[in-house]
Amino acid sequence: MIVDERIVTYIHSLEVPESEIIERIEQEALEGHVPIIRKETQSFLKVLLLMKKPLRILEIGAAVGFSAILMSEYMPEGGHITTIENYEKRIPIARRNFERAGREGQITLLEGDAYEVMKTLDGFYDFIFMDAAKGQYIQYMPEAVRLLAPEGVLLSDNVLQDGDIVESRFAVERRNRTIHSRMREYLYELKHNEQLQTSILPFGDGIALSVKKREDKKDEES
Repeated sequence: MIVDERIVTYIHSLEVPESEIIERIEQEALEGHVPIIRKETQSFLKVLLLMKKPLRILEIGAAVGFSAILMSEYMPEGGHITTIENYEKRIPIARRNFERAGREGQITLLEGDAYEVMKTLDGFYDFIFMDAAKGQYIQYMPEAVRLLAPEGVLLSDNVLQDGDIVESRFAVERRNRTIHSRMREYLYELKHNEQLQTSILPFGDGIALSVKKREDKKDEES
């Protein structure tokens, strides 16, 4: 827990329920121990989508489709979401959930390793949501930056690892050390990438909000 648990509980108590199908899918995911975005991250994501109004959204890590369905409720009319998932057991569940929510026409699910799938994509995305294997964020980053439209938004979830990110790697459980070091590398690269402006925010499990800078006129003319 990064933020005081009492504060988080209070914030959760203020939330307004989503549609019945979204609430049901969320509950099923929690009961099945499927990791989905936390309530406070959901709230932030919804506000971002209403502000940015992205027509092309790319999600890296569909899981059972919960966050894609949530985003589809808050993107503008005519918007489309492309989401990627590699875990075979979750793919049919995600597809079924898209149908249950009546969103199969607005959401395209691509199967396979996200890095390989991203290399096959072209065009620009207005909004990219990074929520896949945490140790692979640094690998996905070059393709995410390539696919992000100028002034597009990259939102990366779970970047503070329940606070472990500030610990020495030797204080982290051995099985988590690779993820720990790769996430620290990812955050460093986000903050130092010349194409991005990034803010790291300590709520939920930590998020990184990045905007791709627009090239200035001199760069465009050269």
